[in-house]
Amino acid sequence: MAITYKVLAQSAPSATTNTDVYTVGSGKQAIISTITVCNRAASTATYRIAIRPNAATLANEHYIVYDTQVPANDTISLTLGITVDAADVVTVYASTANLSFNLFGTEIA
Repeated sequence: MAITYKVLAQSAPSATTNTDVYTVGSGKQAIISTITVCNRAASTATYRIAIRPNAATLANEHYIVYDTQVPANDTISLTLGITVDAADVVTVYASTANLSFNLFGTEIA
């Protein structure tokens, strides 16, 4: 069993668009240890994060964060330890195009 500590994903998504930032590869599992959300703008923004098991269609039960605010020119760090399996998808949404998402963790193959 190979364990790799890495940056799992990075994205600066378009505004008001659900964006898939990370999909667990076939035959792998992952532990998402930390998610950061950086607001690069001088005004407050909101964001959403969802974990979609087995690439399920996005639904209310998938959200772990919903319309949470990030202050202007600030970063939010979420240390969570989320376990995900092959084909699970992390989807993000930003109220503006000025947010950056970073996922850090471990992939297990």
